[in-house]
Formats: sequence, structure tokens, C-alpha cells
Amino acid sequence: MQEENQVYFVDSDQLPLAALERKHRLEQDPSFRTNHMEYMDGMQVIESDIKEKVLKAMDEFSYDSYTAADVERALSKESCSIEDFKALLSPAAAPYLEQMARKAEELTKNHFGNTVYIFTPLYIANYCQNYCIYCGFNCYNNIRRKKLTFEEIEHEMEVIAKTGMEEILILTGESRAYSDVTYIGEAVKIAKKYFKNIGIEIYPVNVDEYQYLHECGVDYVTVFQETYNTEKYETLHLLGHKRVWPYRFDAQERALMGGMRGAGFSALLGLDDFRKDALATALHVYYINRKYPHAELSLSCPRLRPIVNNDKINPRDVGEKELCQVLCAYRIFLPFAGITVSSRESAAFRNGIAKICATKVSAGVSTGIGDHEEKYEGKEEADVGDEQFEINDNRSFAAMYQDMEQGGLQPVLNDYIYV
Repeated sequence: MQEENQVYFVDSDQLPLAALERKHRLEQDPSFRTNHMEYMDGMQVIESDIKEKVLKAMDEFSYDSYTAADVERALSKESCSIEDFKALLSPAAAPYLEQMARKAEELTKNHFGNTVYIFTPLYIANYCQNYCIYCGFNCYNNIRRKKLTFEEIEHEMEVIAKTGMEEILILTGESRAYSDVTYIGEAVKIAKKYFKNIGIEIYPVNVDEYQYLHECGVDYVTVFQETYNTEKYETLHLLGHKRVWPYRFDAQERALMGGMRGAGFSALLGLDDFRKDALATALHVYYINRKYPHAELSLSCPRLRPIVNNDKINPRDVGEKELCQVLCAYRIFLPFAGITVSSRESAAFRNGIAKICATKVSAGVSTGIGDHEEKYEGKEEADVGDEQFEINDNRSFAAMYQDMEQGGLQPVLNDYIYV
């Protein structure tokens, strides 16, 4: 069956009957879906062996086979091998969390000093053509949809820039029909007037499109693989371009080929076995680093959060202790990589983890569309789009800056100068 590249969105209380029937069939009948490992028309295929290396290591990862002796050996070494990293991700490492944290803190200070970077995300549209069952933007979810005009984008950016923020991450729903590459590029050009560092988190695109966005002013690209388990991925992504697992996997490499300075990587912990997803995420960074040693690479470590019309979505087996273990293991294995901990986590957790291994935190966050003036300046509720997920830490930029300083850290707003 040929999959339709149709964009579904909802402004009423009920989906059209045809859309409901298609939704039900997508959920119930796997044969109705396209092959999630086959590229769609227009998707660029690049020659890279990184996928195979990551999948092989993940499939072979038997984390219950590791022992306390394996963990102690890993912690005693100056450098961390892949095998050591596997031990640090295993259940056997749980009693050693304090030792892992001390080692991670030392490595973080050696590579990043006493700094923590602060940025904010700006969602400019929430239209989406994908049916991802865990995401609030999914094309079948009955939410308020909105796409900002260029005038609205500039106004939002003015409001954010007034706070002192110097780095922004621009996000959209995954819809080329509503948020094409030219639209995103124009938003980036506006952002250059207000911010010194610009990232994007959008649908994956081809090398020439990443090159265009870089020329518009994008510094780095972040892509969530969601889960590296291809079989689980198929059951979570039922419609749209995002369904194609390998095209998404290669997005960061295509971005670097397009001239981007840096790339961010992540699995959404809780969708599947978090230990295997954490291994795959770190190995993705590891092999990209070996191939593109000049690139600035970073990891995020988000957990599932509740979404509009579904408040029962929560992380699968990933508590704060498990999350801390993953983050410390990331730092020990990849001491050079940035680590971002988002507003999905509590203020208390983020305050603590920033002293140990995280190097970047968001502040003044909204995952809705067009509400920064309302949020920052107390204006009356505007015509806004619904959020992608519920945040857990709603501190303003000023509050975050103050809390980081009081915690003994040096907040940094920008660390890159173009000459």
C-alpha cells in the first residue's frame, strides 16, 4: 500500500468519520501501514555504517549479565570503553550511583569548568502529519492548532530576548505543508536579529536543506530518535514521514554534512527498554564523533510526559534514580559531550544534576504556540496553540539564572563568537 502524505489537523470537537476509520485501521491492522524501514520518495539515502554498528551493539546488550566487579572495574579506569559503559548502565551499577556521580562531576568540571548553559525553546507551529501515539501534536489529537506568522515570530522573539536570553531553539510540528523549510529558514533569519546561537528541532531533511538552513543562521540540529528499537518504533509511529526509522537515524549525519556546527541526540526514555535506548543513543554519538571529530555533539535525556487528552502517559521503569544513572554513565563514557536536561524534569532534580553532569538547561519554557507574551508579561490570553507535552519546571530565565548562581555554578548564555 502507498502511504498518503496527508496532513490531519483538528479544530473541532470530532474528527471526520473517514479520518476516524483510518486511525482505527492504522492501530489495528499492521498490514495497512507502510514498511517503516523503507525510504519514501524524496528522502535522501547516505552511505553510512553507523546504523548497523549501533543496532548490533543494542541487540547484543545483555545488561543483566554484568556484575558488581564489572562496575567497580569500569569506575577504576581513567577512560571508559564501550564494555565499561554497558556495565555502568546495568542494574548492577545501581548501588554505585554515588561513586558514579562523583566521577561524573569530576569529568564535567575537567571538560566544562563550573558552567551551565541556559537556553529557551520557541515552538512556531504545532501542525503535524505524523501519527505518533505518545505525542500531543499527533495528527489525530484534538488540540488547538496554530502556525505563527513572521510578525508573530518576531514578536515572540522580542519578548524572549528582553529577558537576556541569547540562545534559542526553534521547534515545529512535523509538517512540510504548514512548516516548510523556507518558512523555518525565514524564522531563523529573524532569530539572528535577537540571538547569538540558534538551534532547530524540526522534521529530518536532506543535506541540501540542512545546508540552506545553516546559511540562514542555524548553528546546530537536535533530533530525537525516540526509540532505537526498530520493532517498537514501528508500533509507535503509525503514519507520516517520521515512520521511516532509518531516515530519522541519519538526520544528524546529514546535518553535519550540510555544514552544521553541532548536533544533538536523544531517545525518549520510557518508550521502550531505557537501558538499551541509552546505550544506542550514546553509541550513536560515539560513532558520529569518530567520523566527524570537529562537530560539537550533545545528548538529551528526556522522559515521557503527559500530553493533552492523555494524562496517563508516564515513563516506563524510569525513575529519577535510573535517570541519574544514565546521565552519569553518559558523562563517564562521553566526557566531551554536552548534556541537556529539559523542563520535563523537576526543578530540584535539575538543580542537583547540573552540579554533577548536565551542562545545559532550558528556562522560560513553553511548549505551546504563541504564548510567551502572556507568560512573561502577564498579558491577556491570546490565540495560542496547545502544548506538545506538560512541563515540570516552569522557572523563568531570571529565576533559573539566580538558582544556578546560588548553587555555585556560573550561568553562560553564549560561548561562541563568529568572526
